[in-house]
Amino acid sequence: MGLTKQYLRYVASAVFGLIGSQKGNIVFVTLRGEKGRYVAVPACEHVFIWDLRKGEKILILQGLKQEVTCLCPSPDGLHLAVGYEDGSIRIFSLLSGEGNVTFNGHKAAITSLKYDQLGGRLASGSKDTDTIVWDVINESGLYRLKGHKDAITQALFLREKNLLVTSGKDTMVKWWDLDTQHCFKTMVGHRTEVWGLVLVSEDKRLITGASDSELRAWDIAYLQEVEDLEEPEPKKSKGSSPGIQDTHEPEDGNPETDETPEDRILTCRKAGSIMREGRDRVVNLAVDRTGRILACHGTDSVLEVFCILSKGEIQKKMDKKMKKARKKAKLNSSKGEDEDLEVNVEMTLQDEIQRVTNIKTSAKIKSFDLIHSPQGELKAVFLLQNNLVESYSLHPSTSAPQPVRTSRITIGGHRSDVRTLSFSSDNIAVLSAAADSVKIWNRATLQCIRTMTCEYALCSFFVPGDRQVVIGTKTGKLQLYDLASGNLLETIDAHDGALWSLSLSPDQRGFVTGGADKSVKFWDFELVKDENSTQKRLSVKQTRTLQLDEDVLCVSYSPNQKLLAVSLLDCTVKIFYVDTLKFFLSLYGHKLPVICMDISYDGALIATGSADRNVKIWGMDFGDCHKSLFAHDDSVMYLRFVPKSHLFFTAGKDHKIKQWDADKFEHIQTLEGHHQEIWCLAVSPSGDYVVSSSHDKSLRLWERTREPLILEEEREMQREAEYEESVAKEDQPVVPGETQGDNYFTGKKTIETVKAAERIMEAVELYREETAKRKEHKAICKAAGKEVPLPINPILMAYGNISPSAYVLEIFKGIKSSELEESLLVLPFSYVPDILKLFNEFIQLGSDIELLCRCLFFLLRIHFGQITSNQMLVPVIEKLKETTISKVSQVRDVIGFNMAGLEYLKRECEAKSEVMFFADATSQLEEKKRKRKKREKLILTYT
Repeated sequence: MGLTKQYLRYVASAVFGLIGSQKGNIVFVTLRGEKGRYVAVPACEHVFIWDLRKGEKILILQGLKQEVTCLCPSPDGLHLAVGYEDGSIRIFSLLSGEGNVTFNGHKAAITSLKYDQLGGRLASGSKDTDTIVWDVINESGLYRLKGHKDAITQALFLREKNLLVTSGKDTMVKWWDLDTQHCFKTMVGHRTEVWGLVLVSEDKRLITGASDSELRAWDIAYLQEVEDLEEPEPKKSKGSSPGIQDTHEPEDGNPETDETPEDRILTCRKAGSIMREGRDRVVNLAVDRTGRILACHGTDSVLEVFCILSKGEIQKKMDKKMKKARKKAKLNSSKGEDEDLEVNVEMTLQDEIQRVTNIKTSAKIKSFDLIHSPQGELKAVFLLQNNLVESYSLHPSTSAPQPVRTSRITIGGHRSDVRTLSFSSDNIAVLSAAADSVKIWNRATLQCIRTMTCEYALCSFFVPGDRQVVIGTKTGKLQLYDLASGNLLETIDAHDGALWSLSLSPDQRGFVTGGADKSVKFWDFELVKDENSTQKRLSVKQTRTLQLDEDVLCVSYSPNQKLLAVSLLDCTVKIFYVDTLKFFLSLYGHKLPVICMDISYDGALIATGSADRNVKIWGMDFGDCHKSLFAHDDSVMYLRFVPKSHLFFTAGKDHKIKQWDADKFEHIQTLEGHHQEIWCLAVSPSGDYVVSSSHDKSLRLWERTREPLILEEEREMQREAEYEESVAKEDQPVVPGETQGDNYFTGKKTIETVKAAERIMEAVELYREETAKRKEHKAICKAAGKEVPLPINPILMAYGNISPSAYVLEIFKGIKSSELEESLLVLPFSYVPDILKLFNEFIQLGSDIELLCRCLFFLLRIHFGQITSNQMLVPVIEKLKETTISKVSQVRDVIGFNMAGLEYLKRECEAKSEVMFFADATSQLEEKKRKRKKREKLILTYT
């Protein structure tokens, strides 16, 4: 049997042409100790870190497959939490750029991420209506909070109290007590979705943004802080304020009932509204770190900035008001009115929250972030709808602050979707053109080397010699550009409608164009005298026209330049002789128009891709259809043969690129990566590179490797991937006492947790086998009366001849902290008795107490009934009880001792630094004196 045909694998090499994608939010990050200079933006599945000052990309946080939907930097500035479309969260280190921690718990896209004050906990909200609180240090989930009926829009920790407040698209704002993990208050004062939520004034005020043009403010009173904390206090406030728009009455609206338990924590009362200028919904509402500046924007390009005044400033304002009122009273000069006026000076919400200014950006805002520096400067950075990042600065403290645009990141991408791509003949330069610009990229460095403005481009190619490029536009014009100078040399009106397709002639002396005006035109290159200089410049002249009955969608020369294929709007492809323009063949069979086609290098085959989702392969000699392939789940947008082969690529609106073999009619591989429909692709003349462009604004480079691709293996890998996906979609394991579909725990079943559970099962089985073998071995030794060599298990040997029980512990240690609970949940009960006995041994030895206690308590919680009813396990549990209590108290004592030691060291350091501070101050004073004397001497010498 001969060798099977070998194919080489193409792999994703890079994503470029993208500055920031729309789904996620932009955030300032601290890098190299600098604040306000670097921003993190979502870029499809990756996160790009841009330097605003230089406009350069300095770090890429590599994602896997899913799109990024949410970003949140940690309070210490060292980490960035990234939420994805599939509900997973990864925490990246900004120093190394690696994502070491992964949290899987949500079933849908992450919509909100927030750290607490210290950065130890992370709250994530999702489209699956759940909020999960994660322990970042232990890398595990703490609890899942269920209650909202629609996607979560924001979740915030309070600074001082152990409370969480969440808002959702279900119009609710919920308050959660994290000690008991339950919702103790639901605010129902909104009529529409709550899109934004911020806490200001030291957590004493909550501001919410909904679908109308007002921002509602709510006063929060913590009842432990009410001076007179007697029993009837909350009752009094409740009974005596029927006019307040209050939300803390119980659902049944019975105010006479005894004080409700939620009111022991806090009350929430509407303080008023601030009117926005925008009429549409609030898209983002945010406050800066200091809590001084509040900003929000709608679906337009205006950010409204407000300043939250401090108590001192409010007092000053009120004093001014009072003076005015007194003056007025004096003018009226009646005593009674004076008092009346003084009482009338009430503090309104507008006195506390003051409008500063509006920042108008160059396009619609998708997200923004703020930094308020100690010097009083406010920096705002925006991710705009058209693949653009802008930053502005303003001084809110001045009387009429004017925002100034400080930087823009534009070079790295087009403002709209790229509709055409071409490679230069040396495989080095890549041309991409969109609705407003043509860009030339260096393929090796992925840097943009030229940007030229153009009309709406639809097709393009490099003129032989790679010094000029030709663009065909939507208005039917041909635009000729010179690359060295970046100038537009000439614009020619070629067609009356859109110019859909260009094809360079194989002899490289001219090209052919096809347009929506039902004509195909032939053009030759020529040199004409340039008016501006003595040298000649390149131009084109029309030689012939072929008039047809339908709009032309695509044209293609055969490699020997004898035939020309033309795809028409009537779903056929007609082939003409080039010399006489006589009709040769009609390829009929597609149900919808043929959007793209290509002829193979030897002129034997033509492949056509259509909006009917099929690709047909035809013979060029008789026009017979060799094969019809169902290629994509949506229209086939582009098709290109790999040079010097019968392999071809197709790109579809189903976000996929596929490679096919036109001789064997085999599907070779699928290149997945784009998140939206793909518009076009280009294959390099060498066949080593493919570039594709998509509606997600990204350009992707794919590279041919030397790795052979075997079709059977490829199919096997595809089946495995499908199985792994189906595992995650299966029903979650149910904890006894809970209903199916309810998930109390924070994790979710993934292929990783299933594999981890299998590893535990294998380890326990190995332990059982090895202990049985060792018993047998002892019996054999006893019978023989001498020591017989024991055969060692190769797995234990690989771990360094450890005992079987130690091997089980190693496996437990190897499971990721965030997947531990979910792995134990999948584990069958038959393994639990052995695990409990082993835990007893390990805890007595005092190794990994924290990990073992966590596993032990979890197993006891989920298998409580079975463990307590099993007589065999009673002595084991009794022993565990004794050893666990003693060992845990030992660990606690050690930690307590260490804490005390650290406190002592801290005090020592502080004392030292104070001494150092005084020493520094005296040395600086000496230095100043010395300098002054020197200056005096200089002055004396001059005089």
